[in-house]
Amino acid sequence: MSSLPCSFEESYDAVSQKDIESPDGRSLSSTAATSPLGTAAGSKGKNSWKQKSIVTIALTLLTSSQAILIVWSKRAGKYEYSVTTANFSVEALKCLLSLLALYRTWNSQGVTEDNRLSTSFDEVSVYPIPAVLYMVKNLLQYYIFAYVDAPAYQILKNLNIISTGVLYRIILKKKLSEIQWAAFILLCAGCTTAQLNPSSDHVLQTPIQGWMMAIVMALLSGFAGVYTEAIIKKRPSRNINVQNFWLYIFGMLFNLVAICVQDFDAVMNKGFFHGYSFITLLMILNHALSGIAVSMVMKYADNIVKVYSTSVAMLLTAIVSVFLFGFNLSLAFFLGSTVVSISVYLHSVGKPQQQK
Repeated sequence: MSSLPCSFEESYDAVSQKDIESPDGRSLSSTAATSPLGTAAGSKGKNSWKQKSIVTIALTLLTSSQAILIVWSKRAGKYEYSVTTANFSVEALKCLLSLLALYRTWNSQGVTEDNRLSTSFDEVSVYPIPAVLYMVKNLLQYYIFAYVDAPAYQILKNLNIISTGVLYRIILKKKLSEIQWAAFILLCAGCTTAQLNPSSDHVLQTPIQGWMMAIVMALLSGFAGVYTEAIIKKRPSRNINVQNFWLYIFGMLFNLVAICVQDFDAVMNKGFFHGYSFITLLMILNHALSGIAVSMVMKYADNIVKVYSTSVAMLLTAIVSVFLFGFNLSLAFFLGSTVVSISVYLHSVGKPQQQK
């Protein structure tokens, strides 16, 4: 896939790194900054920064509660509801939220070329690939808990950091500096250290099935995330809710197939919502809002931000667990948190010059 054209903010940021000089050698940077065009660009940059901050914080908060809700939705260590119907419900809710957002846009701006639902086959034909990848990954997210506990899952989930970085370079053709690669390694080390149990002789007591599922999830998550970002940013003017709508439509179709293959008899005999509880509904709402937040991060930031949001959410989950479950903050947690903070800083300052 070819490199995607940079956005206006990226172009402006690249120019702003260099002083514009007058014929007599004086810098005109300050003049440009105070010109109407410079002011407009600065205002656009501030709005973009605000959008990135809001969606990143939202994703962090939503992700930090995901694991807790999945565990709470179990009864006696088992899911009494169908995970395929839960996945379908998540996609349906995301689709509905996208339509509601579009309806609001149509009322305020009218129907335009960029926010209309009607589309071409070429545009919509790219969505089945990430839709099926997300479906498999989301199903594995439930089944992996049969082989690992929550701390082990949090450690293994960090494998997607490496897969995302590599695929980000291969698919989007975006160069990552040596400092950024070092930041990836530090992030993995920090997140892992933060979850270590000093009272145990074994870091992970995970069977081979758990490891294999974690590796597959990491690859699926990385590829689907980067591929979706490429789709979304290929046409930056396209309304994000239209892009989400078509992705979620295909997500519903593939999850409907999964229901027919795996839980058809159970759904027909017991009902679609059999075994659902209030916690199950909260989990579905959380997953739906998380999916929307992820797409917003891809639209206004990038998939790397999503990875860091997920990693910070892991640490936030541990902090919240202190008050909810009496979680013991160990020295390993504090050391891991410090390493994660350093890695985030290094990733920010380590961007290649043309991307700053």
